[in-house]
Amino acid sequence: MSRLANKIALVIGGVGGIGGAISQRFAIEGAQVYATSRKGAESTSVSVGMGSFRLLRADASNKADLQRVLNQIRSEQGRVDVLVVNAGLSEYAPLADISEEHFDRTFGLNVRSLVFAAQGAIDIMQPGGTIVLIGSIAGDIGTKGYGVYGATKAAVRSFTRTWANELAAKGIRVNVVSPGPTDTAMMAAASQDIRDALSRMIPLGRMGRPDEVAAAALFLASDESSFTTGAEIAVDGGMAQV
Repeated sequence: MSRLANKIALVIGGVGGIGGAISQRFAIEGAQVYATSRKGAESTSVSVGMGSFRLLRADASNKADLQRVLNQIRSEQGRVDVLVVNAGLSEYAPLADISEEHFDRTFGLNVRSLVFAAQGAIDIMQPGGTIVLIGSIAGDIGTKGYGVYGATKAAVRSFTRTWANELAAKGIRVNVVSPGPTDTAMMAAASQDIRDALSRMIPLGRMGRPDEVAAAALFLASDESSFTTGAEIAVDGGMAQV
């Protein structure tokens, strides 16, 4: 398959978990993928499937870091065709325990990275470009202790609608993928009781896999979704849908 042949993709938070699955899938589909992470050393380009993968070290909550990455891609490729913003964190804090540090840290990564990655990318994105934001069904449901996290994901959904409207004249589409509980390393750290409880809440009876979220992101990044913008695809096994 080569649904992203000759495309230049930037995946913010593109190493490990859902972001890593997206980066891998995009490269297999022919894209030249630049993936950012706050951890690890930068790598040279490695062939993956029909495309390639390159890691760039960057703090997604730091505007200067994001701009440095975009300047490098501009220098090397001249453009970005696909932007995926996946960087995020989720921390437990009921209302009585929300600190300024918790609030600023969560919004700083989950929302700030989104805004300034998109702002910088559209400067080097041509008509036909796509932005895929990674949200969460947490933006639609009220999970005890995760009010700040849920608010950041509601912001992701709101920005998707607004930017789809603003960028339509530039020929740029904006959509969001909203996963439910997904079997990543972060989730693997939870107790089996918590994992079992989550699975019982999902009509399909199990948690999702990162590759299933990546498949939805691929659809929105490719020309197969050429008449789709401002939309949300929930990849949640029906948890927030029925």
